[in-house]
Amino acid sequence: MSTQAGATAGDGTGRRGRTAAGTRKAAALLTAAAAVGTLTALPAYAAEGTPPPAYSFDPAAQRIAGAASSADAKPLDPGKTYRDTLKKDGKLYYRLHLDTLRNSYVSAVAVPKPGGKTAYGDGFRITIQDGSGTECGYQDVNFGSGEYVRPLTAYARRIVHPDVSSCQEAGTYYVLVERESDATSTPDDWELELQHLTEPLLKQNGPDKLPDSWPSGTPAPVAGEPKARQGGNGFHDAVSLDTGEWRADIRPGQTLFWRVPVDWGQQLFASAELGSSDAGDDSVSYALALGLDNPARGFVELQTVTFSGDPATATLAPQRPVDHKNRSSYENATNGMRFAGWYYLTATLSPEIAQEYGDGPLPLILRVTVRGDRQQGPGYDGDPGVFQVTQDDRKAAASGATGADAAASDSTMVAVAAGGLGLGTVLLVGLGVWTLRARRAAR
Repeated sequence: MSTQAGATAGDGTGRRGRTAAGTRKAAALLTAAAAVGTLTALPAYAAEGTPPPAYSFDPAAQRIAGAASSADAKPLDPGKTYRDTLKKDGKLYYRLHLDTLRNSYVSAVAVPKPGGKTAYGDGFRITIQDGSGTECGYQDVNFGSGEYVRPLTAYARRIVHPDVSSCQEAGTYYVLVERESDATSTPDDWELELQHLTEPLLKQNGPDKLPDSWPSGTPAPVAGEPKARQGGNGFHDAVSLDTGEWRADIRPGQTLFWRVPVDWGQQLFASAELGSSDAGDDSVSYALALGLDNPARGFVELQTVTFSGDPATATLAPQRPVDHKNRSSYENATNGMRFAGWYYLTATLSPEIAQEYGDGPLPLILRVTVRGDRQQGPGYDGDPGVFQVTQDDRKAAASGATGADAAASDSTMVAVAAGGLGLGTVLLVGLGVWTLRARRAAR
């Protein structure tokens, strides 16, 4: 049986709702591009007793020190990622300079040290507030069961809309991240990965009432054998998926990350089946947690399932089709399905599994269905940025490329343009690296 661990959220609005370096970068791009055409293989794990891979932070993230007071807060620039450290029961302030032309989303991924103990309700809140302390938007997330730690993700938002009375002026705003931990919980610091994204407003605001009925029936599972598509270790290197049945291996205490492109008008359905084990038959509660986060890294939903040695499946509840109007809902999951883009799936295996079944990997089958025809967007007055699904995104989903591949591609194209590298030079460099790796692999 699956159980849901949730989060709370609010909008506080009253609304319903290039050079030699360029050459090296170009070579890295072509090397990554060569690998994109193959399925992501299952990893060769180290001997039992070694810890699972740690969370993979964005290597481009800048270090920042959150302030104890809003008066000393340092700015978070749009489009950038940052890293910080959050102490037990700590509070950190950051500064935002916002206009009236775009909505703003600031997310935080909290990464506790592996093996930590938690109590029920342990987690954090992230809030955007104005200079008078008025909350523009917030989200609370916690570990739910209180059994074990895992990466937690939440976002806060400031929405510009003519029907909203607060948080509408241009100027200085603040992000507040607050950690809540029980006295009995592990007091280790949590590492934070922060991201600030913006979304253009609509050219014309229209009705935002949601339809009373929508297609909530679960589609039939995809036929065929599962294909290997091992997950990444963070949002940065999340592995791309499309509709299909995918096979991975997961270690006790490990969290795997995937991403699925979901366009306007489409629905996402997902489940994760933990394969059987003959190493025991003891019951482990909350053994597998399957989570869903949106393109701005806002929490949408989490389901957990108990494991007793037989196959066990955690299934996400059916979500409404992606629609700009979903943000008018007070229901957290519906509100989260507010824009097109990459939606993130995470699977965490309880470290308690190691005590009952050993600390080797267990097989995991992820079943994903994206249903519905793509529809026109809501009519943004500007570039939607990450809040869209491009042809390149669909190709990445088919090939299993990671978010890191896309980041390398973007940075290298900039380097090529700035450095004046010809296309022929880039291709020759990439071909040479590709050939060298193939020869090494053959040896």
